[in-house]
Amino acid sequence: MLAFAAMALAVLGRLVQVQVLEAPALAAQAAAQHTTSITLHGNRGEILDRDGRVLASNRTVYDVFCDPALVDASQRDSVAKQVAPIINVSAAAIERALQQPNQFDYLSKGVSQTVDNRLAALGIPGIGTIPTQQRVYEPSPVPGVSFGANMLGFVDADGQGQYGVEQYYDSILAGTAGHESSLVDLDGNPIVLGGGSMAPAHDGDNIQLGLDSQAQYWAEIALAQGVETSQAQSGTLMIMDTKTGSLRAWAQYPSYNANAYGSGDIADFRDLAVSQPYEPGSIMKSVTFAGGLKNHAITPQTVIDERQQVIDGALIHDWDLRSHGYVTMQRVLDLSLNNGAIAVQQMEGQNAFYANMLSFGIGAPTGVDLAGEVNNPLPKQSSWSELNYATAAFGQGVVVTPVEMLAAINAIANGGVWVQPHAVDAVIDPATGKATPFVPRTRRVMPASDASTLAHMMVGVVEDPGAEGFMAKIPGYGGQIAGKTGTASVAVNGVYGGDVIVSFVGFMPADHPQFTMMVVLRYPQEHGIPRFGSMLAAPVWKQVAQLLIDEWRIMP
Repeated sequence: MLAFAAMALAVLGRLVQVQVLEAPALAAQAAAQHTTSITLHGNRGEILDRDGRVLASNRTVYDVFCDPALVDASQRDSVAKQVAPIINVSAAAIERALQQPNQFDYLSKGVSQTVDNRLAALGIPGIGTIPTQQRVYEPSPVPGVSFGANMLGFVDADGQGQYGVEQYYDSILAGTAGHESSLVDLDGNPIVLGGGSMAPAHDGDNIQLGLDSQAQYWAEIALAQGVETSQAQSGTLMIMDTKTGSLRAWAQYPSYNANAYGSGDIADFRDLAVSQPYEPGSIMKSVTFAGGLKNHAITPQTVIDERQQVIDGALIHDWDLRSHGYVTMQRVLDLSLNNGAIAVQQMEGQNAFYANMLSFGIGAPTGVDLAGEVNNPLPKQSSWSELNYATAAFGQGVVVTPVEMLAAINAIANGGVWVQPHAVDAVIDPATGKATPFVPRTRRVMPASDASTLAHMMVGVVEDPGAEGFMAKIPGYGGQIAGKTGTASVAVNGVYGGDVIVSFVGFMPADHPQFTMMVVLRYPQEHGIPRFGSMLAAPVWKQVAQLLIDEWRIMP
């Protein structure tokens, strides 16, 4: 009797432990063994250009799965051999999946409708498909590349946006995922498991870019030609609406095919306009002159004795290795003279010069809505030497991204108001059609009168006899193109060698600009054409600007 009493107490204790103390954990474990939750994805939002043209859309593909519990052990080898050639997966891998102690396992992802039909025709219990989506991008006019690849980015096999607007706006485009605790048979009917439930997915929003597809088309062609002609390592071309900051074109070469990113070079995925800082060279002189004008240190007619000089033991010379004597500030900008730019900085004063660079956004991120933007903050002013101020005046020793420099020059074009560059103009709810516009940040960085004066000085860079920007001239539009050249030496381990990065930035019409465009060519090679921004980047700028004049009906 004592023995039976002891056994009864033991059984009772075990029952209390199992049915009371461990009940929640055991119930969850049981549910996990018998319930398979499938993630449901809503339709990813489309990406549209400014006119509503679809740039990134979705097509239905299928994920192939198996339910090992429904495949008899004696049939696994046969099933594997039938399915393998259809989904292009080895029979051994399929057989291993069929031996797993679970009720759900993926065999392949992203197969076509044809593959889905062939699997359905087999009629094998335990082998089925789940419809899902695959991102599709439009082709570029450049062979082997998708349209606007570096602005758009791509969606990976897990449905995650990578690079560009796909990554920056991933949560908006992807919507909200749901789940369903069921399997799907070959006819698409759910196999409801014990304790099954469903939470529906919600579709993502569409986003409308400011991108002009025609301008983008021309930009991609012209940039590719410019990189090939100059034998450069890479190139960037950016066009923004002067008033709103909306990006009208955003080209990079070499680029990649977002539809086949798995076979692309990962180095081409990076958007160099936002993630590759560089020393901009003489384009920075426009910002230096802006500070000189707004602080009343100079006028276009101010005369200086422009000569080579030694600062902190370093000889500062101009691109032609000679002194130019008495010249006006207009001529300094026309000829892009380094020592003339230093004179502007010295006349302005160190504090005002440093503050002016900060106001134009030099050393700060622009906040452009593309993934991967980096920035190099300006070193603390207390650490600057006289040589630092001098070289910064002509764009050496200061590191910016191309989009950072574009936004700074655009502030001059925009009457002295800096405006945030942005890719997306609006987020659109596909169910209601309601659009939420993007509102860019703005700030005034110089008086409108001084910005107008500087814009006309930049017209001189293109129009004046012997000026550096002469190759950007467009017949019939005399006096309407404002520009600035840039040829920056590249430092390697602190030593400036033979490599350069050349650029040209300009806006038009000068009195009421409709666009600001910048072309950057990295590491062009010696091949009979001097490696200057005026000779290599300006012709690319002109080629695209001529097409924009026709497309946008810009009257002379």
